[in-house]
Amino acid sequence: MLSKLALILDKRKELPAKYKKLIESTGVKVFSADGTESGLEILTNYEPDLIIVSDSLDLSLSDTVKKLRLLSYPSRPCIVALSKSAELQDKLDVLDSGADDFLSEPIESEEFKARINAHLRRHFENMICETTQLPDIKFCLRILKRTITLGKKWAAMLVKINEFEAYKEIYGNLASDKMLQTYTAIINSSLDENDFLGEFGDGEFLILTNPLKIEHIASFLIYAFDSIVERFYNDEDAKSGYIILQGDDDAGKRVSLVSTSIGVISSEFQNYESINSALNSLFTTCKLAKTNTKSSYIVERAKISAENSILNKEYNNRIVIIEPDEALNYLLKTTGEMQGYEVSAVRSYDTAMNMIKTASPALIVLDAGDAETLKGLELCKKLKTDKNYKDIKIILSTIVHDKKMVLNAGADIYLPKPYELLGIFNWIEGLIKEFNS
Repeated sequence: MLSKLALILDKRKELPAKYKKLIESTGVKVFSADGTESGLEILTNYEPDLIIVSDSLDLSLSDTVKKLRLLSYPSRPCIVALSKSAELQDKLDVLDSGADDFLSEPIESEEFKARINAHLRRHFENMICETTQLPDIKFCLRILKRTITLGKKWAAMLVKINEFEAYKEIYGNLASDKMLQTYTAIINSSLDENDFLGEFGDGEFLILTNPLKIEHIASFLIYAFDSIVERFYNDEDAKSGYIILQGDDDAGKRVSLVSTSIGVISSEFQNYESINSALNSLFTTCKLAKTNTKSSYIVERAKISAENSILNKEYNNRIVIIEPDEALNYLLKTTGEMQGYEVSAVRSYDTAMNMIKTASPALIVLDAGDAETLKGLELCKKLKTDKNYKDIKIILSTIVHDKKMVLNAGADIYLPKPYELLGIFNWIEGLIKEFNS
């Protein structure tokens, strides 16, 4: 992977070859160009980390530096100017034009290497995430772009820790940082010096590697992550298999323990011509992997398509309300219909199952029942253990204020009575979106 890249702009022959050899001896890949036009093409396609430009080009050194700085502003590479001049004013003009350093030739080889290494070190230090010590998202995108442009066989993985934000909210920054550091160590143990690992976001990683070993890495990460997950929870949460959020907006929401989802793409299966197309495929495959309730990975394979074939997934906004109280039942039904939902309502638990089968809802608002029978609670358990209905979102309202009991029945939301109508429809909106995502 082109994780460290320098560009030399110099019309001469011997000195650029010498500089290239010195820089590559430190593990940095070097591209050379003998003119501004060819240099700008490399700059656009590869976004080098360091540019060395000499005064041998047609433009003045100051004008060349100014142009390079303007055209490379988003990636902000280090620019080192080389000149036969040792005049103070020449140095000041070039530095004012945007250069990071000015070196007068001739220059000793060891000093040259030391200065280049110092610039690259500072450059990379500015793109390191504090917690994991991995390259940040800007650098990840740069490496992905270089990899696609180079045209060789490659594979990419987007690795995500699901429910990471919820974990951080409950257990705090120290615990979540420890989780990130542990997973970083696990991922690093599966890679070699030719691979790239960066932090793509909070709880997200990008891996670039060889297509031949990509699935072996993915399957190892699934196994290794699941082997250590419970160590990050207290005994009670680990045993129950979920945590309960406490915030004002999310109070009572049940959230599963963290898992990992991995989206895998490869140039073997598809020809990616831009970084945007690769990112779209990465996010899509990772999102598909997340639909599994457990840790999993999805590999994008070669696509088989027919002309003009379109498959649209129906957006399900159907709700079933199971509420014995006649007034509340009517209020929920009419409010739901006013907000654009397709609502079916029933007061009897005995006929509820038939209505669920007929309506095929995205969400059920279910009363747990009286304290003695808890028929609604039993219905919730039945639905969540049936493969045909387990994905339906369930808001379980109850007069029995036992949050653990309700969530252990499989409910997605515990809602103690009495509740505000605005609050429950905020939950409904979010859960229906989640069902359809």
